[in-house]
Amino acid sequence: MTNKKILIITHTKDNECIKHVSNYIQTFGGEVIRFNVDSYPTKTNLTTLFTNNRWSIILDNGEKHYLDNLYAVWYRRSHHIGDGIEKIIDQQYLAATTGEIKRTLHGMIEALPCFQMERFSTYRRLDSKEEQLKIAVNCGLAIPSTCISNSPKEVEAFIKQANGAVVTKMQSSFSIYQDGNENVVFTNEIDTTDIEEFDNLQFCPMVFQQKLEKKLELRVTIIGDKIFSFSIDSQKKPNAQIDWRKEGLSLVNEWQPYNLPSYVEKQLLSFMDMYKLNYGAIDLILTPENKFYFLEINPAGEYFWLDKLCNNAISEQIAKVLLGLTFRRE
Repeated sequence: MTNKKILIITHTKDNECIKHVSNYIQTFGGEVIRFNVDSYPTKTNLTTLFTNNRWSIILDNGEKHYLDNLYAVWYRRSHHIGDGIEKIIDQQYLAATTGEIKRTLHGMIEALPCFQMERFSTYRRLDSKEEQLKIAVNCGLAIPSTCISNSPKEVEAFIKQANGAVVTKMQSSFSIYQDGNENVVFTNEIDTTDIEEFDNLQFCPMVFQQKLEKKLELRVTIIGDKIFSFSIDSQKKPNAQIDWRKEGLSLVNEWQPYNLPSYVEKQLLSFMDMYKLNYGAIDLILTPENKFYFLEINPAGEYFWLDKLCNNAISEQIAKVLLGLTFRRE
């Protein structure tokens, strides 16, 4: 029995992956403390103290937990921090209050003196798609021709240089709400005729990339040094050819295990080493010429639908890394 305390940072509406990882941690002898950030601060208290020359951190979510003796943290999700606070705080103070809530939470997590998968500062660093792509190239990975800009003229020139075969996407994932409906912003194909409609590009930069012909799309999940690779033929469905997520539900049973070439595995592990990452969900494209292209890595990318295809082996590996039972980068 290890009796190691593992803090899982998530939210109340997270999926069954939390249960699977928690069960494995407990099976291996660890203790799980779950922190649902959407209950902070309305239903949860968080306190950092420095007294008698000693730091202590207290999480009180109905049960009091002392976090200064944690063994590891899994920063799984931080959605909806401060949920419900808008119903309590006057509108004029809401932005400032929300900012203080997030700063306090993120500061506490960053300062925890234990292994973390991953640190908040690492997530923020990986927000830079530019740095991701540069490091990918340094690790030997191929990437699509890319333009990140708010200049319609530069984008038009880039599209012409790519012979009109370009896709566009945002730097971050988000939804637009209209008339109470959630509309997810997907990757879309454009050409030079669309640039005339980009009047607002000046005020909101976007990512433009060479459109790659796809033999397969791959989601590669790496935990520690263990690689779980799956592929999908997204070209079967017209609506999924540019962005498979548009048909995510209908394609969920189409994913298949895929054996990556050893040289690609080494390149991806080198990428993980560069960032000292222990979890990464990586998107790749395999072209008809059998060339692999790196698109991006998400250090908190979803994996639950792939976990089902490997008997929850991804969740088991996460538990092992958190408990220090297998290789991990520290």
